[in-house]
Amino acid sequence: MEELIRIPEDRVGVLIGPKGSVKRKIESKTKTKLEIDSGEGEVLVEGEGEGYFKAHDIVKAIGRGFSPEKAFTLLKDDYLLKVIDITDYTGKNTSNQKAKRGRVIGRHGLARLEIEKKTHCLVSVHGKTVAIIGLANEIETAINAVQMLLEGAKHETVEHILFGSRKERFEL
Repeated sequence: MEELIRIPEDRVGVLIGPKGSVKRKIESKTKTKLEIDSGEGEVLVEGEGEGYFKAHDIVKAIGRGFSPEKAFTLLKDDYLLKVIDITDYTGKNTSNQKAKRGRVIGRHGLARLEIEKKTHCLVSVHGKTVAIIGLANEIETAINAVQMLLEGAKHETVEHILFGSRKERFEL
């Protein structure tokens, strides 16, 4: 299988890593081949099976603002990547996009941090997207919290939902 993935040009260097170390690690851990066009930000991922899908998601995660170390979390079983497009909630209006990004990040990064702490997921807000890495059984809560903020819910409401879902998850 192969697929061409576009990532922002400012993330190409992160994907390649010092002396190609990140690229090599992705290739060796997933048994895939990456061809990177640094001028265009295009990455061709070639491989088979589960390794191909993991490499695909790691490349996308790095492109969406995660550090390579956090993106490598996707090598573990049951971890998923979800990318939410902010323009689905704002249209092309750049000032609305900036405001929605700010809502997800929160003052001093606290909203993003709370979502990460309460759901055990990783959250990256980059460009016109919010990307989430998490366990299959926990990522839905983080997705719902981000979507609620993008739809205009108050931070307090989202926090109550996060506390509520956590209580339910651990009750016996």
